[in-house]
Amino acid sequence: MYATYRSRAVVPALACAVIAVLGGSSAVGGSGATATAAAGPPGTAAVTAPAATSEPTGAGTTEARPTATGTPGEASGTPSPHAPSPRIVNATLTIPSIDIKALKVVPYKGTTDDWPGTRIQDRGLAASPYGPDGGVGPGQVGNYLVTGHRLSAGGPLNKVPSLKTGDRVYVTADGTTYEYRITESRITSFRSAASLADQRAAVPGEPGRTPTKAMITLSTCATPEDNAAGNFWRDDRHNPEHRIDRIGELVAEKKASTP
Repeated sequence: MYATYRSRAVVPALACAVIAVLGGSSAVGGSGATATAAAGPPGTAAVTAPAATSEPTGAGTTEARPTATGTPGEASGTPSPHAPSPRIVNATLTIPSIDIKALKVVPYKGTTDDWPGTRIQDRGLAASPYGPDGGVGPGQVGNYLVTGHRLSAGGPLNKVPSLKTGDRVYVTADGTTYEYRITESRITSFRSAASLADQRAAVPGEPGRTPTKAMITLSTCATPEDNAAGNFWRDDRHNPEHRIDRIGELVAEKKASTP
């Protein structure tokens, strides 16, 4: 009789103990649990662990996982976009309608018809400035600037003023041939900052406008025309006041054929 009573008293006590354990487990791992501060070495601040969140495990229960942390504004695994750099490579210029074939175009950091560019032109070559005050590379969106002498150093661009709308211009660089079509003509004045800005703009004639097309500017001197008009002004590099520019737009590109 005493044994039976004792066993009946133990059952409720065990049940209470189980409930207490389960309740304590739920308080530690259940949803909405608060994080505790981890104690550090003496003299250091306590580090607070990230709060836990609950995720379904697929078996009717939830699993506690720490909340992701990171630097505000930092992309996770996504590379930052970078503007493409100009292709600083030698190119060749071919214009069938005016008998130019594989004229070497040398890139340099600067702007149109400055001293570095003039020295290149004095070797009978075409020059192409790049950088903040120059243009882009062959085939790139923006203004690919190409300058050369008309009368001196063999006059490689002697016939550029005779180019007409629709004429084709071919630039080969880095294994690719880019085909441009002449679309317009411009006159640039060395004595006008606004005129020079128009010539060197990413969109020729429209400084400040964002380019959407790959374009080319072919530029050579207007010495005969200036002389005929009685304009004998020259700069310190012996350039006349005016340049004759022909503008073109990229219409095709293909892998360059090998000789």
